[in-house]
Amino acid sequence: MKNIVVLVSGGGTNLQALIDASERGEIENGRISCVVSSNPNAYAIERAKKHNIDYAVIRRKDYKSLDSYDEALTALLLEKKADLVVLAGFMTILGDKVIKQFENRMINIHPSLIPSFCGAGFYGLKVHEAALARGVKVTGATVHFVNEICDGGPIILQKAVEISDDDTAETLQRKVMEQAEWKILPKAVSLFCSEKISVQGGRTIIKD
Repeated sequence: MKNIVVLVSGGGTNLQALIDASERGEIENGRISCVVSSNPNAYAIERAKKHNIDYAVIRRKDYKSLDSYDEALTALLLEKKADLVVLAGFMTILGDKVIKQFENRMINIHPSLIPSFCGAGFYGLKVHEAALARGVKVTGATVHFVNEICDGGPIILQKAVEISDDDTAETLQRKVMEQAEWKILPKAVSLFCSEKISVQGGRTIIKD
């Protein structure tokens, strides 16, 4: 059984999707063993408490440098025996040490079809505002491994969502969460825990 550690900063809607999937038995060979928050007031912590999941808080401002924070976060994840690290709305910059320590064992959910509307500056509502401003007809979500390039790691799963003429950034954000993020994130986690994902030449291969 693989230990899944979920990193959060806010409300934890994607965390809840993972918890719900786990409780339905949809995450094969994995369990959410800990939630780590960069914000002591994050509602995601309450979600963890409600489901009797261990949690920890590690704030960037408590450390003098990114390097010292990076070392502390890496040590915490190792202490929690993380087999898989899931970024679910984690709004703190990651350092090279933790990324290298968990190479191809750290995944992120991004609210667009990468490579569209991704990279530095594209987060939260900004992603959906950019999609609407460009006039694309389809958007979606992407689960990918984390590497040193922002939103640049190997793609695991993607799911498309159609955009309506009357969508706002807020309604589109909700649609992408409900129709894509909350479906493909638990699926990707289950695939990883079942050892069905391999990375070859910067691409993922998923076993049937």
